[in-house]
Amino acid sequence: MDFHQASKPFSIKKRSDVGILVIHGFTSTVSSVYPLGEYLARHNINVEAPCLSGHGKTWKELNRISCGDWIRDVEKALRKLKKRALKIFVSGLSLGGTLALYLAEQHPELKGVILINHGLFIKDWRKIFLPFLRFILRSTTPIRADIKDPSKQEIAYDRTPVKGAYELSKLYRMVRKNLKKVKAPVLIFKSRHDHVIGRKDVFFTLKNISSLLQQIFWLENSYHVATVDHDRDVICKMSLRFINQNL
Repeated sequence: MDFHQASKPFSIKKRSDVGILVIHGFTSTVSSVYPLGEYLARHNINVEAPCLSGHGKTWKELNRISCGDWIRDVEKALRKLKKRALKIFVSGLSLGGTLALYLAEQHPELKGVILINHGLFIKDWRKIFLPFLRFILRSTTPIRADIKDPSKQEIAYDRTPVKGAYELSKLYRMVRKNLKKVKAPVLIFKSRHDHVIGRKDVFFTLKNISSLLQQIFWLENSYHVATVDHDRDVICKMSLRFINQNL
């Protein structure tokens, strides 16, 4: 699969009133969440998976957008999904998980949230310099390909755009402030060996959301991009079970 094809948004329509919005991660492509979306579609669930602004072209594009563009992307995808589904769930990997939490804060009608190695804090110590670095440094080393399975690869940018990372940190702060608004059931998948996002994000989420149903499942055999790693089948099956239990 080439980069252009891997970046294409996908929409799968089913004769069902259940739908899920599936959101990819920072500097990645829609292909990273395709296995989850395709699996749920095979179980008669409508699926919407947008390509976030600044993605699917070159890493330089991510230096030209704001976190507000990502919010508009997922709001638009949610409106599209609502046209064919009444019971809607939202799921996301990494940045996609952050955006899933944002939607849950803004849309109490959502039936549930599925988070996969989601972010709320930037792990890199250089984060404190982002407000200044964004003016003098365009990019840094890539964060892609944190996958344990040697037979799999993540199709993603080969550089991390610094201004894009600054916008990511702004989104993190915005979502952290409003976590108490999240009341929908939440299922969190977290890799024990995630080299991109730490465990702090999980515990902060569980402590601050208002959801009565909070579940965490530790992934023992995957790194950050767990949706295409060894535990991808576990994520798919448990996500389907979570959806069926919360309809």
